[in-house]
Amino acid sequence: MQQRLNRLWYGARAPLALAPLAWLYRAVVSARRRAYAAGWFARGSAGVPVIVVGNLTVGGTGKTPLAVFLANELRARGFRVGLLSRGYGRHESAPRVVSADSDWRIVGDEPLILARSGCDTVVAADRLAGARLLAARGAQVIITDDGLQHLRLARECEIVVVDGARGFGNAQLLPAGPLREPLGALKHADIVVVNGAAEHTSLAALEGALSMRLRALDPVPLAGGAPRPLAAFAGSPVHAVAGIGNPQRFFRDLRAQGLELREHPFADHHAFSAADLAFDDDLPVLMTEKDAVKCLAFAAPKLWYVPVTTDFSAPDRQTLMTRVLAKIAGRESGGHS
Repeated sequence: MQQRLNRLWYGARAPLALAPLAWLYRAVVSARRRAYAAGWFARGSAGVPVIVVGNLTVGGTGKTPLAVFLANELRARGFRVGLLSRGYGRHESAPRVVSADSDWRIVGDEPLILARSGCDTVVAADRLAGARLLAARGAQVIITDDGLQHLRLARECEIVVVDGARGFGNAQLLPAGPLREPLGALKHADIVVVNGAAEHTSLAALEGALSMRLRALDPVPLAGGAPRPLAAFAGSPVHAVAGIGNPQRFFRDLRAQGLELREHPFADHHAFSAADLAFDDDLPVLMTEKDAVKCLAFAAPKLWYVPVTTDFSAPDRQTLMTRVLAKIAGRESGGHS
């Protein structure tokens, strides 16, 4: 189903049959944002600066790696950073503190990656309650992984991440397209970051965006041991497994390193079992770190995950941090944006 929707959303045009539902969705989303802007719905403050890293589209754009990058940059500048996530698939409503060894079934997969950064991490359906918990635990700055549309939580800085290859797809709202909000919502963003080269035609009019790139690091064995150079996997086929919002990005990055792939895309947040990875050969299996946290219980020598790091050019990195720090300083001096 997800793959069919992606083909529909990122194709040339949306089916006319879904247009009325998209119009209704637009009306609801726009009315809700106007209600918050007018003060009819109250926003709540966490008491410390909040940075939201989100996107306008359904599916992965690189929000989590950027959230970790920002956390590391701010920690290097002496801030105590708290990380906040919804925690996909959680059935609890109360906020929960996440540790690096938490059960992904309880906290979600992406929060485990956040917790591995060494920052205090909380999952909460109610982002305001989660942010206040982080502040009570000593966070001086809070970064939310997603939550752009969770308008109840007041924020000092909004960062929108866009996938350079897929852009905004057919530029239609759900369910006719991948957009959670109209493209006009970009004017509310303080910073727009394009992940990868801006290849999609829907990005042609996007001005002033910063560019980032996710760079694959040496694969790490799930069963424990030293990483192995990615180039060492070239020369023979490998299985590539991805249960993320955009599996093709992972596959494309591996192919760019000269690897010969047997591709196995899964739905985003797929709950892996050993049977999913039981291929009829002994070839290595490379997966994302997000997938790996759900496969540790059946780790085997042929299973590896490929961590990524976030790269910016020196000018874009400086611009990003200058804008973020200015927003934090404005909040701490009593201002609000």
